[in-house]
Amino acid sequence: MSVTPIRLFGDPVLHRPAAPVVDFDRELRQLVADLTETMHAAGGAGLAAPQIGVGLRVFTWFVDGEVGHLVNPDVVAVGEEMQDGPEGCLSIPDLRYDCLRHLHVVATGWNMHGEPVRIEGSELLARAIQHETDHLDGVLFVDRLADADRAAALAEMQAAEWAGHASYLPVVKVSPH
Repeated sequence: MSVTPIRLFGDPVLHRPAAPVVDFDRELRQLVADLTETMHAAGGAGLAAPQIGVGLRVFTWFVDGEVGHLVNPDVVAVGEEMQDGPEGCLSIPDLRYDCLRHLHVVATGWNMHGEPVRIEGSELLARAIQHETDHLDGVLFVDRLADADRAAALAEMQAAEWAGHASYLPVVKVSPH
């Protein structure tokens, strides 16, 4: 496992749809491990493979103390209820904007061993699943903001200290013990 640099807003890989996973092999298990370790090191609630430069339909999440991953996800909204709240992204460091998402979703796909998985999520887990699946489709959450909000977010992102950098490596805190 290794902490991998996270691609930042402006990197073209973040706007390309990812390819379906066809081989459930050791390389896929390594990718899931790298995604998980990088997500934890960066303090995120989720991380998709394109965010570390890998164009495959895989993401990890860490919500309410639960770690998981999903390969080739298919996400369906459950009901019409929506949630509007702050959302951030490891590819857009230190900035958060209110984003409208479905309150409840069901995601199906596979685990890293090729076994079928079904995840039912509400609130933060539903938000994370939708956010990460968007990454796999080449969509960033700022693309979902209303026009005025998106313009304000883009201006703030262009002024950010990380703007213009291709990636960053999360700082990993190591215990002195």
